[in-house]
Amino acid sequence: MSFIQEFKKFAIRGNVVDLSVGIIMGAAFGKIVTSAVEDLFMPMVNPLLVIDQGWEAIVIGPGIKLGRFLAAVLNFMVINLATFFLIRIIHKLQKFEEKVEEKEQAPTPTEKLLMEIRDALKK
Repeated sequence: MSFIQEFKKFAIRGNVVDLSVGIIMGAAFGKIVTSAVEDLFMPMVNPLLVIDQGWEAIVIGPGIKLGRFLAAVLNFMVINLATFFLIRIIHKLQKFEEKVEEKEQAPTPTEKLLMEIRDALKK
């Protein structure tokens, strides 16, 4: 198998495509959550602080920007929380689909009765 054929086979496998889509969606989702933290959540928190410029302006030494670090930590926590809720919803949907499939596969009482009649007729 040539290098090009092998690479083509690798690149079009489902896992690679799924991973690519996941990375793209994750980057877009990260931007949405960052905007939610910076544009929605932090404007509500900043007035509670004594600092005039907002808490991202906190500096505790030459070049040590504590406020920006805390903002990055907060963004990380909010992204984790949002991802947790998203995965939780996906798992609930998967369980719901599994239950629907189980119900579809289980024979109804009428089907059970017809199977018993069929088995009795065979004897």
